[in-house]
Amino acid sequence: MTAPLTFSAEVAAARAENRAVVALESTIITHGMPFPQNLETAQQVEAAVRDAGAVPATIALMGGRIHIGLAPDELSALARTTDAKKISRADIAACLAQGWTGATTVAATMICARLAGIAVFATGGIGGVHRCAEHSFDISADLQELAQTPVTVVAAGAKAILDLPKTLEVLETLGVPVIGYRTDDLPAFWSRSAGLPVPLRIDSPAEIAAAHVMRARLGLAGGQLVANPIPPEAEIPAPEIGPIIEAALRDSQGIAAKEVTPFLLNRIFELTGGRSLTANIALVLNNARLSAAVAREITGA
Repeated sequence: MTAPLTFSAEVAAARAENRAVVALESTIITHGMPFPQNLETAQQVEAAVRDAGAVPATIALMGGRIHIGLAPDELSALARTTDAKKISRADIAACLAQGWTGATTVAATMICARLAGIAVFATGGIGGVHRCAEHSFDISADLQELAQTPVTVVAAGAKAILDLPKTLEVLETLGVPVIGYRTDDLPAFWSRSAGLPVPLRIDSPAEIAAAHVMRARLGLAGGQLVANPIPPEAEIPAPEIGPIIEAALRDSQGIAAKEVTPFLLNRIFELTGGRSLTANIALVLNNARLSAAVAREITGA
């Protein structure tokens, strides 16, 4: 059976002409930022991909179809949607069958990108092992998806609200390559370093693309995580953001499941006076530019 894919005119043209395409998630639009910043950021990220020589494909589920790329009016409508469901691997089939509007997480975006033949995906930060997961067993599906779906994901590391040492350990156990882009330190979303060594270091988009292609040649399952540090001028250093994260975590008592991350990000936004959102936008744009460069190299391989 054929997956219910609907390609935007821009993405369809890029596919026909064998041009580089970069997948973009939609949860950051519906659950990551308030309106109108979410729409403005989505437009900026798409523009950054185009300026770097690739075509953006923002992915969302609407009307029983997986939309690979959104027209401007569709993007604007999604940014104003207040009841979009946050979709991961477990929800994607039910969302499509019911015709719900669904915003794709890292895991769901990877699945849709694979179905659409897109090799590279730009996001802000992946999910991972939540703090106190030894009691709650709260571990993001993003990690398993990285282990089984062959998409290169460019992110500023895992979200700093998580247990980063445990997240790195699970990624190692699952055999996911974690590649520091021009860094020996694991980035921590708003901060350039989590104080943890990154397992692999690669310093050029061409070499990242070569590793992606080689994994396919070897028949290895899964993708690779490219950890791209936030630009220095936009960083909130770990000693500064750390106490704020701890305060937000204390405030999150009683929040569970898919509501945890949106709550924490919003609370940190409040506690930083909006500075965390500015940093978030900067790192997403940075990841979009690198993703476009990697996608161009893979397309030309």
